[in-house]
Amino acid sequence: MKAIINLFKKIFLSIYRVIDKIIVTPISRIIFRISEYLKAHNLKLDYIISRPNFIIYVSLILAVVMFLLIDSRVITLVESEAEVLTNVPVKANYNEEAYVVEGIPETVDIVLIGRKSDIYLAKQLGTNMVILDLSDYKARNQAYRVYLSYTKSIDSINYKLDPSYVSVTIKDKISVTRTIDYDLVNVDYLNERLSVESVELSKSEVVVKGSQDSLNNIATVKALIDLRDNSLNDAGTYDIDNIPLLAYDSKGNIIKDIEIVPTTLTAKITLDTYSKSVPIRVLTTGNLVTGKAIASILINNSNNHSVTIYGDEETISGITSVPVTINVDGQGANGTKSYNVTISKPSGVRSISETKASVTVTFGDEKQKELNISTVSQQNLASGLTANIVGTSSINVIAKGVQSVIDNITENSINAYIDLEGYTAGEYDVQVKIDNNDPRINYVVSSTVKVRISN
Repeated sequence: MKAIINLFKKIFLSIYRVIDKIIVTPISRIIFRISEYLKAHNLKLDYIISRPNFIIYVSLILAVVMFLLIDSRVITLVESEAEVLTNVPVKANYNEEAYVVEGIPETVDIVLIGRKSDIYLAKQLGTNMVILDLSDYKARNQAYRVYLSYTKSIDSINYKLDPSYVSVTIKDKISVTRTIDYDLVNVDYLNERLSVESVELSKSEVVVKGSQDSLNNIATVKALIDLRDNSLNDAGTYDIDNIPLLAYDSKGNIIKDIEIVPTTLTAKITLDTYSKSVPIRVLTTGNLVTGKAIASILINNSNNHSVTIYGDEETISGITSVPVTINVDGQGANGTKSYNVTISKPSGVRSISETKASVTVTFGDEKQKELNISTVSQQNLASGLTANIVGTSSINVIAKGVQSVIDNITENSINAYIDLEGYTAGEYDVQVKIDNNDPRINYVVSSTVKVRISN
């Protein structure tokens, strides 16, 4: 109340100062000067003012001047102004325990129309809350057209709402029980050498409330565990509180028109460090000059250089090497070639002990060796089919490389296979391939095998 009184005092004081400056002071000066003029000419002001015609003339002159000022809008006695209040929150009144309402806007705009002083008071004293009253409405399949309302704090103010009405659908609220899953978010903020070993949620199920349509759209309910926490800096077990719960549809979109009870939960998370040492495998692109082959490859001056990778146990257990690629196109005549390579982390690896390496390649004269392979394996055969090689006892394979390398190649060291992906029942001529992880060797298989595939 005191604040309102002080506000009115400030307004009236401002009005008084304006009137005093614009009207009272100028008129007083004019009257004073007139009085001084009359005294200087031996004329008495009281005598002039007392004459009947003087008052009539002065009144007429003042009336004409005032009319001209007001007509030309130099002086405005009453003028309406408009001001827009944007993003005013909407409060909906309805039975939240029994119903779900779809179509309620979060905010609307209000246009206030009136005198500037009244608009100012309305902004200061008003709650600026728009009401959507649904207390007398019941659930039904058709949408309701409901007008919004704004409680005026100043009666002289007019207002317009944008939008002035909304179409809302009211549905019965029902409850179901859903199993909770979890997602780890902000994993990149976790120490690179740490990984999540296990997560234990405080609840396995929650109650989800909403309309039948919204509940039917729920594909999963997930707890979002945020790993962006400075306390998660070492291996161990941690308790995380206030984990939010969200429901998603089959496309991964968040479903908003539902209520999850409880809204948050806690989790016990265990962090550990998993690592594994794996060799670096060199891959090559391009073709050497004719008659040349790779004699040796040294990585950081070692024949078998390894790096340590970090990640979750399941991921890194399937990684047997880390590849790097060098371009050998047109090489071989110069004897040796050095490369500086970047070691990229394989998919799923969180950290790697080294990111740079030096690769030195030595070249020599190419020789070749002919071998006969009697065993050919099969890959990617569709389920429910069987395949047999028809009429071929062995496959001729030529291994090319420097003499010291191909001398160590035997028939048992070569893995020959046929890729049957996409093949159906019938007989086919299929090219034999060699599984080769050694860039120093080049295998040539000129023949195909006949394969009979049956159901």
